Amino acid sequence: MAVGARSGHDEPEDRPGSPVGGAENEDSDAGVHSGPGGRDGSGGPGGSDGPDRDGGPNRGDRAARNQRSFWKELPILIGIALVLALLIKTFLVQAFSIPSESMQNTLLVGDRVLVDKLTPWFGSEPERGEVVVFHDPGGWLEGEPTPNPNVAQKFLSFIGLMPSANEKDLIKRVIAVGGDTVECKKGGPVMVNGKALSEKSYIYPGNTPCDDQPFGPINVPKGRIWVMGDHRQDSLDSRYHQNLKGGGTVSVDQVVGRAFTVVWPVTRWSWLGVPGTFDQPGINAAAALGPGALGFAGALPIVLRRRRKVSRRRTAG
Repeated sequence: MAVGARSGHDEPEDRPGSPVGGAENEDSDAGVHSGPGGRDGSGGPGGSDGPDRDGGPNRGDRAARNQRSFWKELPILIGIALVLALLIKTFLVQAFSIPSESMQNTLLVGDRVLVDKLTPWFGSEPERGEVVVFHDPGGWLEGEPTPNPNVAQKFLSFIGLMPSANEKDLIKRVIAVGGDTVECKKGGPVMVNGKALSEKSYIYPGNTPCDDQPFGPINVPKGRIWVMGDHRQDSLDSRYHQNLKGGGTVSVDQVVGRAFTVVWPVTRWSWLGVPGTFDQPGINAAAALGPGALGFAGALPIVLRRRRKVSRRRTAG
Protein backbone atom coordinates (compact mmCIF):
# COMPACT_ATOMS: atom_id res chain seq x y z
CA MET A 1 0.00 0.00 0.00
CA ALA A 2 1.53 3.25 -1.11
CA VAL A 3 1.13 6.58 0.64
CA GLY A 4 -0.57 9.29 -1.44
CA ALA A 5 1.54 12.39 -1.98
CA ARG A 6 -1.37 14.84 -1.80
CA SER A 7 -3.94 13.77 0.87
CA GLY A 8 -2.28 10.99 2.78
CA HIS A 9 -5.29 8.58 2.27
CA ASP A 10 -4.71 4.98 1.27
CA GLU A 11 -4.99 4.44 -2.45
CA PRO A 12 -4.64 1.35 -4.62
CA GLU A 13 -1.04 0.67 -5.45
CA ASP A 14 -1.55 0.02 -9.12
CA ARG A 15 -4.49 2.20 -9.98
CA PRO A 16 -4.41 2.74 -13.76
CA GLY A 17 -3.39 6.21 -14.84
CA SER A 18 -2.19 7.26 -11.39
CA PRO A 19 1.46 8.01 -10.66
CA VAL A 20 3.06 6.18 -7.78
CA GLY A 21 4.60 7.66 -4.65
CA GLY A 22 3.77 11.32 -5.26
CA ALA A 23 5.05 11.51 -8.81
CA GLU A 24 1.85 13.29 -9.78
CA ASN A 25 2.70 16.17 -7.47
CA GLU A 26 6.19 16.41 -8.84
CA ASP A 27 4.94 16.28 -12.42
CA SER A 28 2.37 18.97 -11.79
CA ASP A 29 4.92 21.33 -10.29
CA ALA A 30 7.78 20.71 -12.69
CA GLY A 31 5.78 20.30 -15.89
CA VAL A 32 8.04 17.45 -16.97
CA HIS A 33 6.60 14.27 -18.59
CA SER A 34 8.17 11.31 -20.27
CA GLY A 35 5.95 11.28 -23.35
CA PRO A 36 6.43 13.45 -26.42
CA GLY A 37 3.34 15.46 -25.60
CA GLY A 38 1.23 15.89 -22.49
CA ARG A 39 0.53 13.31 -19.78
CA ASP A 40 -0.75 10.82 -22.33
CA GLY A 41 1.86 11.69 -24.98
CA SER A 42 -0.66 13.47 -27.16
CA GLY A 43 1.09 16.83 -27.22
CA GLY A 44 -1.26 18.40 -24.71
CA PRO A 45 -0.53 21.18 -22.29
CA GLY A 46 2.79 21.01 -20.47
CA GLY A 47 4.48 18.80 -23.08
CA SER A 48 8.02 19.38 -24.20
CA ASP A 49 6.99 20.08 -27.78
CA GLY A 50 3.57 21.62 -27.36
CA PRO A 51 2.60 25.21 -26.63
CA ASP A 52 2.75 26.69 -23.13
CA ARG A 53 -0.42 27.31 -21.18
CA ASP A 54 -0.58 30.82 -22.60
CA GLY A 55 -0.56 29.44 -26.15
CA GLY A 56 3.04 30.55 -26.93
CA PRO A 57 6.01 28.40 -27.91
CA ASN A 58 7.68 26.41 -25.18
CA ARG A 59 10.97 27.25 -23.45
CA GLY A 60 13.06 25.01 -25.66
CA ASP A 61 11.87 26.73 -28.83
CA ARG A 62 12.47 30.16 -27.33
CA ALA A 63 16.02 29.25 -26.25
CA ALA A 64 16.84 27.86 -29.70
CA ARG A 65 15.45 30.93 -31.43
CA ASN A 66 17.33 33.28 -29.06
CA GLN A 67 20.56 31.41 -29.78
CA ARG A 68 20.01 31.67 -33.54
CA SER A 69 19.18 35.36 -33.15
CA PHE A 70 22.42 36.01 -31.22
CA TRP A 71 24.61 34.50 -33.94
CA LYS A 72 22.74 36.47 -36.60
CA GLU A 73 23.25 39.74 -34.69
CA LEU A 74 26.90 39.11 -33.79
CA PRO A 75 28.31 40.32 -37.15
CA ILE A 76 26.20 43.47 -36.85
CA LEU A 77 27.53 44.11 -33.34
CA ILE A 78 31.10 43.60 -34.53
CA GLY A 79 30.52 45.98 -37.43
CA ILE A 80 29.11 48.67 -35.15
CA ALA A 81 32.05 48.26 -32.77
CA LEU A 82 34.54 48.70 -35.62
CA VAL A 83 32.75 51.80 -36.92
CA LEU A 84 32.73 53.33 -33.45
CA ALA A 85 36.44 52.51 -33.03
CA LEU A 86 37.24 54.23 -36.33
CA LEU A 87 35.19 57.30 -35.38
CA ILE A 88 36.92 57.49 -32.01
CA LYS A 89 40.32 57.13 -33.68
CA THR A 90 39.52 59.84 -36.23
CA PHE A 91 37.81 62.42 -34.06
CA LEU A 92 38.38 61.69 -30.36
CA VAL A 93 41.46 59.83 -29.11
CA GLN A 94 44.19 57.61 -30.51
CA ALA A 95 46.83 55.46 -28.86
CA PHE A 96 50.51 56.00 -29.66
CA SER A 97 53.61 54.06 -28.67
CA ILE A 98 56.82 55.77 -27.55
CA PRO A 99 59.65 54.53 -29.80
CA SER A 100 62.68 56.45 -28.49
CA GLU A 101 64.32 57.93 -25.39
CA SER A 102 63.87 61.57 -26.43
CA MET A 103 61.14 62.23 -23.83
CA GLN A 104 62.67 60.45 -20.82
CA ASN A 105 61.86 60.37 -17.99
CA THR A 106 58.41 61.78 -18.72
CA LEU A 107 57.84 59.00 -21.26
CA LEU A 108 59.77 55.76 -21.52
CA VAL A 109 60.33 53.51 -24.53
CA GLY A 110 57.28 51.27 -24.93
CA ASP A 111 54.87 53.53 -23.06
CA ARG A 112 51.42 53.88 -24.60
CA VAL A 113 49.85 57.33 -24.49
CA LEU A 114 46.38 58.55 -25.43
CA VAL A 115 46.24 61.58 -27.68
CA ASP A 116 43.33 64.03 -27.65
CA LYS A 117 42.29 64.62 -31.26
CA LEU A 118 38.97 66.32 -30.50
CA THR A 119 39.97 69.82 -29.38
CA PRO A 120 41.88 70.68 -32.60
CA TRP A 121 38.61 70.16 -34.49
CA PHE A 122 37.18 73.09 -32.51
CA GLY A 123 40.08 75.39 -33.41
CA SER A 124 42.17 74.80 -30.30
CA GLU A 125 45.91 75.16 -30.86
CA PRO A 126 48.81 73.68 -28.88
CA GLU A 127 49.84 75.58 -25.76
CA ARG A 128 53.19 75.97 -24.05
CA GLY A 129 54.14 73.00 -21.90
CA GLU A 130 51.87 70.47 -23.59
CA VAL A 131 53.23 67.17 -24.90
CA VAL A 132 52.05 66.82 -28.50
CA VAL A 133 52.21 64.25 -31.29
CA PHE A 134 52.82 65.67 -34.76
CA HIS A 135 53.53 64.42 -38.26
CA ASP A 136 57.06 64.70 -39.59
CA PRO A 137 57.26 68.32 -40.90
CA GLY A 138 59.69 67.11 -43.56
CA GLY A 139 63.15 65.69 -43.09
CA TRP A 140 63.03 65.22 -39.32
CA LEU A 141 62.86 61.42 -39.60
CA GLU A 142 64.90 61.07 -42.75
CA GLY A 143 66.88 57.84 -42.67
CA GLU A 144 64.78 56.30 -39.91
CA PRO A 145 63.74 52.69 -40.73
CA THR A 146 60.08 52.01 -41.41
CA PRO A 147 58.78 49.08 -39.32
CA ASN A 148 57.19 46.04 -40.97
CA PRO A 149 54.12 45.22 -38.85
CA ASN A 150 52.36 41.86 -38.76
CA VAL A 151 48.67 41.30 -39.46
CA ALA A 152 47.62 41.82 -35.84
CA GLN A 153 49.54 45.09 -35.59
CA LYS A 154 48.01 46.31 -38.84
CA PHE A 155 44.51 45.58 -37.54
CA LEU A 156 45.20 47.31 -34.20
CA SER A 157 46.56 50.37 -35.97
CA PHE A 158 43.51 50.37 -38.27
CA ILE A 159 41.13 50.71 -35.32
CA GLY A 160 43.39 53.12 -33.47
CA LEU A 161 44.86 50.92 -30.74
CA MET A 162 48.34 51.23 -32.26
CA PRO A 163 49.99 53.91 -34.40
CA SER A 164 50.22 53.24 -38.10
CA ALA A 165 53.59 52.05 -39.33
CA ASN A 166 53.08 54.16 -42.47
CA GLU A 167 52.75 57.38 -40.49
CA LYS A 168 55.99 58.94 -39.28
CA ASP A 169 55.03 60.81 -36.15
CA LEU A 170 57.05 62.46 -33.38
CA ILE A 171 56.27 63.42 -29.80
CA LYS A 172 57.81 66.48 -28.09
CA ARG A 173 56.97 69.20 -25.58
CA VAL A 174 55.77 72.60 -26.81
CA ILE A 175 58.17 75.28 -25.55
CA ALA A 176 56.97 78.31 -27.50
CA VAL A 177 53.98 79.17 -29.69
CA GLY A 178 53.30 81.62 -32.51
CA GLY A 179 54.32 85.17 -31.59
CA ASP A 180 56.83 84.07 -28.91
CA THR A 181 60.54 84.72 -28.85
CA VAL A 182 62.55 81.76 -27.60
CA GLU A 183 66.29 81.39 -27.00
CA CYS A 184 68.83 79.47 -24.94
CA LYS A 185 72.50 80.29 -24.47
CA LYS A 186 75.11 77.76 -23.38
CA GLY A 187 75.12 77.47 -19.60
CA GLY A 188 71.79 79.29 -19.31
CA PRO A 189 68.10 78.44 -19.16
CA VAL A 190 65.56 78.40 -21.96
CA MET A 191 64.02 81.88 -22.22
CA VAL A 192 60.50 82.51 -23.53
CA ASN A 193 59.57 86.16 -24.03
CA GLY A 194 62.39 87.12 -21.71
CA LYS A 195 61.28 84.76 -18.91
CA ALA A 196 63.54 81.92 -17.78
CA LEU A 197 61.93 78.48 -17.62
CA SER A 198 62.58 76.35 -14.55
CA GLU A 199 62.60 72.90 -16.14
CA LYS A 200 63.85 70.66 -13.35
CA SER A 201 60.46 69.00 -13.00
CA TYR A 202 60.54 67.43 -16.45
CA ILE A 203 63.95 67.43 -18.16
CA TYR A 204 66.08 64.31 -17.82
CA PRO A 205 68.22 64.27 -14.64
CA GLY A 206 71.75 65.50 -15.35
CA ASN A 207 70.78 67.20 -18.63
CA THR A 208 71.33 70.89 -19.29
CA PRO A 209 68.61 72.99 -20.94
CA CYS A 210 70.56 73.38 -24.21
CA ASP A 211 74.34 73.12 -23.77
CA ASP A 212 74.56 70.52 -26.54
CA GLN A 213 72.77 72.83 -29.02
CA PRO A 214 72.30 76.51 -27.99
CA PHE A 215 69.95 78.55 -30.18
CA GLY A 216 68.16 81.81 -30.72
CA PRO A 217 66.71 84.17 -30.33
CA ILE A 218 64.00 82.66 -32.55
CA ASN A 219 60.79 84.50 -33.40
CA VAL A 220 58.16 81.78 -33.75
CA PRO A 221 55.79 82.60 -36.67
CA LYS A 222 52.04 82.62 -36.16
CA GLY A 223 50.48 79.20 -36.62
CA ARG A 224 53.70 77.38 -35.68
CA ILE A 225 55.31 75.97 -32.52
CA TRP A 226 58.83 75.38 -31.18
CA VAL A 227 59.26 71.91 -29.64
CA MET A 228 61.94 70.21 -27.56
CA GLY A 229 62.39 66.79 -26.01
CA ASP A 230 62.62 66.34 -22.24
CA HIS A 231 65.81 64.30 -22.69
CA ARG A 232 67.67 67.28 -24.10
CA GLN A 233 70.94 65.54 -24.86
CA ASP A 234 69.14 62.75 -26.74
CA SER A 235 66.49 64.63 -28.71
CA LEU A 236 66.72 65.82 -32.31
CA ASP A 237 64.08 68.51 -31.83
CA SER A 238 63.51 72.02 -33.23
CA ARG A 239 67.08 73.04 -32.42
CA TYR A 240 68.51 70.56 -34.91
CA HIS A 241 66.27 71.38 -37.87
CA GLN A 242 66.67 75.13 -38.25
CA ASN A 243 68.11 74.56 -41.72
CA LEU A 244 64.83 73.03 -42.94
CA LYS A 245 61.65 74.72 -44.07
CA GLY A 246 60.06 76.46 -41.11
CA GLY A 247 63.40 77.06 -39.39
CA GLY A 248 62.86 74.25 -36.90
CA THR A 249 59.27 75.23 -36.09
CA VAL A 250 56.28 72.94 -36.66
CA SER A 251 53.01 74.00 -38.26
CA VAL A 252 49.99 73.54 -36.00
CA ASP A 253 48.32 71.86 -38.99
CA GLN A 254 50.80 68.99 -38.57
CA VAL A 255 49.84 68.44 -34.93
CA VAL A 256 47.79 65.28 -34.39
CA GLY A 257 46.82 66.19 -30.84
CA ARG A 258 47.88 66.51 -27.24
CA ALA A 259 49.11 63.46 -25.32
CA PHE A 260 47.19 63.66 -22.05
CA THR A 261 47.78 60.36 -20.25
CA VAL A 262 50.01 57.28 -20.07
CA VAL A 263 47.80 54.18 -20.18
CA TRP A 264 50.32 51.36 -20.53
CA PRO A 265 52.00 49.72 -18.73
CA VAL A 266 49.53 49.98 -15.86
CA THR A 267 52.37 50.60 -13.41
CA ARG A 268 53.03 53.92 -15.18
CA TRP A 269 49.51 55.31 -15.36
CA SER A 270 49.89 59.08 -15.10
CA TRP A 271 48.45 62.38 -16.29
CA LEU A 272 50.55 64.50 -18.65
CA GLY A 273 49.84 67.98 -17.34
CA VAL A 274 51.41 71.35 -18.09
CA PRO A 275 54.34 72.21 -15.77
CA GLY A 276 53.86 75.25 -13.57
CA THR A 277 56.83 77.08 -15.08
CA PHE A 278 54.69 77.90 -18.13
CA ASP A 279 52.13 79.65 -15.91
CA GLN A 280 54.54 82.18 -14.46
CA PRO A 281 53.50 85.86 -14.64
CA GLY A 282 54.78 87.81 -17.61
CA ILE A 283 55.45 84.92 -19.94
CA ASN A 284 52.52 86.06 -22.09
CA ALA A 285 53.45 89.73 -21.90
CA ALA A 286 55.01 89.88 -25.36
CA ALA A 287 52.09 88.15 -27.01
CA ALA A 288 49.52 90.23 -25.15
CA LEU A 289 51.21 93.54 -26.02
CA GLY A 290 50.16 93.43 -29.67
CA PRO A 291 46.36 93.17 -29.18
CA GLY A 292 46.46 95.68 -26.33
CA ALA A 293 48.39 98.23 -28.36
CA LEU A 294 46.08 97.75 -31.33
CA GLY A 295 43.04 98.25 -29.13
CA PHE A 296 44.44 101.46 -27.69
CA ALA A 297 45.38 102.74 -31.14
CA GLY A 298 41.88 102.02 -32.43
CA ALA A 299 40.15 103.69 -29.48
CA LEU A 300 42.26 106.85 -29.47
CA PRO A 301 40.79 108.45 -32.64
CA ILE A 302 37.24 107.78 -31.41
CA VAL A 303 37.93 109.49 -28.08
CA LEU A 304 39.59 112.51 -29.74
CA ARG A 305 36.73 112.89 -32.22
CA ARG A 306 34.16 112.81 -29.42
CA ARG A 307 36.07 115.43 -27.47
CA ARG A 308 36.10 117.75 -30.50
CA LYS A 309 32.33 117.39 -30.92
CA VAL A 310 31.72 118.24 -27.28
CA SER A 311 34.04 121.24 -27.52
CA ARG A 312 32.18 122.56 -30.61
CA ARG A 313 28.79 122.26 -28.89
CA ARG A 314 30.03 124.23 -25.92
CA THR A 315 31.44 126.92 -28.22
CA ALA A 316 28.18 127.15 -30.20
CA GLY A 317 26.13 127.32 -27.01
